[in-house]
Amino acid sequence: MKQKYYLALNAQELRLMIESLNQLRNKLIADSKYTDAVDEVLLKIIGAKRKKFKVIFKEA
Repeated sequence: MKQKYYLALNAQELRLMIESLNQLRNKLIADSKYTDAVDEVLLKIIGAKRKKFKVIFKEA
């Protein structure tokens, strides 16, 4: 069975992740290396569905 992972990111964290992956992709292109893995992750992050939710902390 394939495992699924979920990330809870705010708008700033999402933007930072996309910018970082894009910088890595540009560096790989400049070094004439393959960008397939970075492209795949970047497309998954950009195309991911957004869902609003609340986080509630309870002390034990």
